Amino acid sequence: MNSRRSWLVFWVGIVAYIVAILQRTTLGVAGVEAADRFAVSAAALSSLAVVQLVVYAAAQIPVGVLIDRIGPRVLLLSGLVLMALGQIVLAIAPDIAIAVLGRILVGIGDAGIFPAVMRLVHSWFSGRSVPQLSQWVGNLGQVGQILSALPFAWLLHSAGWTPAFLTAGSLAVLATVVVIGVIADRPDDSLEQPRASSWGQSLDLLVSSLKRPGTRLGFWAHFVSQSSGTVFTLMWGFPFMVFGLGIDERLAASLLLVVVASGVVVGPILGVLSARFPYRRSNLVLLIVALVFSAWTLLLLWPGTPPLAVLVVLLVFLGIGGPGSLIGFDYARTYNPARSLGSANGVVNVGGFLASFVMMFLIGVVIDALGRGATSNAELYRLDSFRIAFLVQYVVVGVGVVFLLLTRRTVRTRLSDDEGINVGPIWVALLRRLRRSNG
Repeated sequence: MNSRRSWLVFWVGIVAYIVAILQRTTLGVAGVEAADRFAVSAAALSSLAVVQLVVYAAAQIPVGVLIDRIGPRVLLLSGLVLMALGQIVLAIAPDIAIAVLGRILVGIGDAGIFPAVMRLVHSWFSGRSVPQLSQWVGNLGQVGQILSALPFAWLLHSAGWTPAFLTAGSLAVLATVVVIGVIADRPDDSLEQPRASSWGQSLDLLVSSLKRPGTRLGFWAHFVSQSSGTVFTLMWGFPFMVFGLGIDERLAASLLLVVVASGVVVGPILGVLSARFPYRRSNLVLLIVALVFSAWTLLLLWPGTPPLAVLVVLLVFLGIGGPGSLIGFDYARTYNPARSLGSANGVVNVGGFLASFVMMFLIGVVIDALGRGATSNAELYRLDSFRIAFLVQYVVVGVGVVFLLLTRRTVRTRLSDDEGINVGPIWVALLRRLRRSNG
């Protein structure tokens, strides 16, 4: 473990995840072109992104079971192939129905990539580097969003819909070839327990993961921290900036990179804090949620059109939500044995995407209801409509925060009963530390 071969596997896994993020986010910068190409309503347009996320979320637990049963390498290969096929279908789609089929294939393929790479990190590395490397997986994977916001967006506007999506799909084919040549499930001298020997045993591992409060806490941590940023970058952020705020399309695509840059800067810090203060990880998650929705509140309540600086503040905090959601996987890692980690990661990964597709679809429904009778995208996607539609996020994430707090109480009670570790409120801990520092 932690060998030169480990690092080679790590970097190839990162490449696969970058390619997956690229396929996932291409539609985020193609929303305007998709509206023109398929001539559909906001709710129908949102279905392109929603169906991808629904499939992605629904596949997470089966993917986790498959990783525990047959290993991550097969999931990486099949996922890359399915995403390539999905982008080809989307590239030549003559109508919205065929386009939805393409996004379903992308969603199914995408579902296995991140959990597989996370499992590879755990199998090829050990020690306190694991949570930090997990953060780097999430952060470096966002290079895929840079690829969609810059070269893909440029190709889309210069060469057109079909060449752009075919090019994106071809990168998944190239990544497949690299994975075949490099990736193995685990080192030859691995001390991990053997994988589940039957499907029944795999399901037993899944049930055991679900029963652990730490797994459920990871689910809710992912639910509340990841969803708002996903909704913005995958679907509604680009139309909001172009039509609602009147920002040029090229500048809007470039502004999405603020989300990526913020995550890359803050992610390693969160990894260090998670390793240093494992019993305060939920406080980090709640702080991130507070920052994100403070920025949303400022932007939505701003009289008239908010200035660019206010939008940038929101984008910075949305970027922190991405690596913040990886804390959920750190819960899965610390509360589950290695042989059931695939199932536990699958459960956690459902959280953020479940919240995302619910919010994404409801925002489209609200925009359609408020823009009934609109004859153009400019009339449909008005700033006032976005102000109201984005309030959906407060309800969905608010529900998640309530369940996070309830599950955290269960986890802390279990820690106290089983290990004698009492984790009090954060303000009590801070007050004690302040008193010690004052002598």
